[in-house]
Amino acid sequence: MAYCGPIVDAHMHLWDLDRHYYGWLQDRPLPNNPAGDMSPIADRSYGLDDYLADSAGWNVVQTVHVECGLPPKDQLSETDWLQGLADTRGVIGGIVAGAWLEDASVEAMLEAQAARPNVRGVRQIVSWHADPLKTYGDHDRLQDLRWRQGYALLARHGLSFDLQLYPSQMPAAADLAAAHPDIPVIINHAGLPTDRDEAGLAAWREGLALLAQRPNVSCKISGLAMVDRAWTVDSLQPFVLRVIETFGVERCMFASNFPVEKVHGSFGAFYRAYDAITADFTEAERALLFSGAARRIYRLPDLTT
Repeated sequence: MAYCGPIVDAHMHLWDLDRHYYGWLQDRPLPNNPAGDMSPIADRSYGLDDYLADSAGWNVVQTVHVECGLPPKDQLSETDWLQGLADTRGVIGGIVAGAWLEDASVEAMLEAQAARPNVRGVRQIVSWHADPLKTYGDHDRLQDLRWRQGYALLARHGLSFDLQLYPSQMPAAADLAAAHPDIPVIINHAGLPTDRDEAGLAAWREGLALLAQRPNVSCKISGLAMVDRAWTVDSLQPFVLRVIETFGVERCMFASNFPVEKVHGSFGAFYRAYDAITADFTEAERALLFSGAARRIYRLPDLTT
């Protein structure tokens, strides 16, 4: 039976190209992006009405907005814009704000971000890969002492961390999560299993298992088309099921990654895939995957009662 219950989209983005400058969308020529060719979405702003049009027909009751790669000078402004949308329009239940943890003024940034009512955590993409076409940075921040000192400040401000990384970084991430059990960690995009040879897939499976041993770590099932651009339901299924098997339905949440993922398929196509893959799950299990886990992990109000 098709899932008809409420959806909390645990990972989505909005941007206003007139309000802020997003280099990954507005630089010309467009820079290489490990997530794929962004040219189809790079020429216009993407607002809440655009998202609602893309998700029409699905019972999206809340979303978690995740920062969009702005520099520190614009990170608080981005949050204030989103907070204004949340206050006036609803829909955005939680905000994962931007913060560069190695920045000298990171503590002031974290304090300011945490003061915004809908902010639940922060993200800084740390995905590092030896292949320059896959990496998001010039070094592995998980090995950077100054970055780790910034990370340690999150607990003081009651903030979680959205961790976008690659499988090779998972052992270090598991150690970091263990060292800071009071900081909730949310793995982005199923841990991005980008290396599809036997060794690469083994590293992904083993890394997920290490992370799942830490009770403060959960995982979003999203973004898989960024590493499987000719995806089908059958090609996604083993990855989706492996994440769920590893973390359990209480610590897994489906998400759209829209509109970044729009270059690889429609909102409905991804959610139909999640629906088909979990067709044999119980109603309670599906409710957790589609909404309940995200609501708990991001401390969102329950709008379904």
